[in-house]
Amino acid sequence: MKIAMLGSGFIARFYADSLIGHRRTDTLHAVYSRNADKAKAFAQEYNLPFYSTDMQEVVSHPEVDVVVISLPNDLHLAAVEACAKAGKHVLCTKPLGRTAAEAKQMLDMVEQAGVMGGYLEDLCYSPKFIKSLASIKAGSLGRILWAKSREAHPGPHSNWFWNKEQSGGGAIVDLGCHCIEIARNFIGKEVKPVEVMCWASTQVHPIDAEDNAIGLVKYANGAIGQFEVSWCFRGGMDLRDEVMGTEGTIWTNNFLRTGFDMFTTGKGGGYVAEKAESNSGWLFPVGDEVNELGYNHMFTDMFEAIDGKREPAETFYDGYVVNAIIDAAYASAKSGQWEAVQLSDWRGNNEVTREAAYAIYNDQYYLIKEEILPHGDRKLILKDKQTGEVIVKDL
Repeated sequence: MKIAMLGSGFIARFYADSLIGHRRTDTLHAVYSRNADKAKAFAQEYNLPFYSTDMQEVVSHPEVDVVVISLPNDLHLAAVEACAKAGKHVLCTKPLGRTAAEAKQMLDMVEQAGVMGGYLEDLCYSPKFIKSLASIKAGSLGRILWAKSREAHPGPHSNWFWNKEQSGGGAIVDLGCHCIEIARNFIGKEVKPVEVMCWASTQVHPIDAEDNAIGLVKYANGAIGQFEVSWCFRGGMDLRDEVMGTEGTIWTNNFLRTGFDMFTTGKGGGYVAEKAESNSGWLFPVGDEVNELGYNHMFTDMFEAIDGKREPAETFYDGYVVNAIIDAAYASAKSGQWEAVQLSDWRGNNEVTREAAYAIYNDQYYLIKEEILPHGDRKLILKDKQTGEVIVKDL
C-alpha cells in the first residue's frame, strides 16, 4: 500500500521513521503540511514523490491507499472526514478527538464509508505491553483488580499542545489517553468503564489547561484503572505501568530505566531520547526508540488488519471510549465528585458482575492468608464461613 502522511512535525517523523525503518512493502508516497517549506523538506528527507499544502489533494491522490493523520487535535475531525469521503483507510494519532462527541463523529464517518479506522495508540503496542497483556490473557495474574499507568515529562514540543482550544485540554488529553487505554486493555476492553474521580491542577505553566492530574476509573466489575500524568516532571520521560491481580503482579518501566546508562560531558552533543532534558551527565538512551515505544508493532498490526479485512487491536471505537473517559475526568476535576462515563454507543458486556472468588481452606473455613514467620514457623489465617470469626492456625 502507498501511504499519505498528514502532518510534517515531530510525531509525523516518528511515524515515518517506523514506516521506512524495516524495508516495509508499504511505502510513504505523499505528505501534506500547512507549511510549504516543511512539506518540501519532509518529502525530500523521506524521498516522497508528492507533497502539497492542500489536504484534499493529498488524501484524494489516486495512488494513495492509506492516510496517516499526525496533525494537531483540532484538525483530526476534518482530516477523517476528507479520508472517509475519499474512501481511504485512515490511521489517526491519539487522542482521536478533543471530546467524545468529536470522536463519535469520526467513528461514524469511517464506519459509514466502509473504511478502516485505526487508532494509533503506540504504547498499547510496546514490546513490554504486548508481553504483559499476553500473560494477563493467559491467566497468570488471575482476576485484575487494579491497573495503574503513569506518563510524565517536561511538556510537549509544539505550541498547539499548550493551547486548550486546539488540544482540547492539557496533560489529561495528551498523556491520559495513553494511560487510560493501557489500563483498559489490562482490565479488559469488554468491561464497561462507569465512573471517574479526577484531580487536576495547573501548577507550573502559565496556561489555561492542567499540567498535572491523577484519576481513578471505576469499571463495572469493580476493577480500578489509575492514571498519573504531568507536564512538570523533570528528568526526561517517565513511562511506568503496574498491574495487580489475584494471582500476580506486573511492573514495567519503559523509558528511564532501560538497562542502558551512559555518562558524558556533553562534548559530542546530539539527540539522546524523547523528552530528554540534557545531553550531558548520566543519561538513559533508548536502543531502538520507535520499537520500544510500540510504533513498529502498531503499524504492522494496522496494515495486516487492512490486508486481512479485520479490525486492528486499537480502533476508532477504542479512541471514542477513551475520549468518553477523558470527558468524565474533566467533569470530575471540575465538580470534585465521581462522574459517570457517558457512552452513547457501548459494544462490550452489559452484565458484568463483581466476582468474589475466595480461597477455600476446608468446608468450615476460608483461607485469608498463609505466612512463614521470620523464625521459620508457618501459620494460616482463616475465616469461619458461618460465624465470620477470624482465627490463626499454627502449622
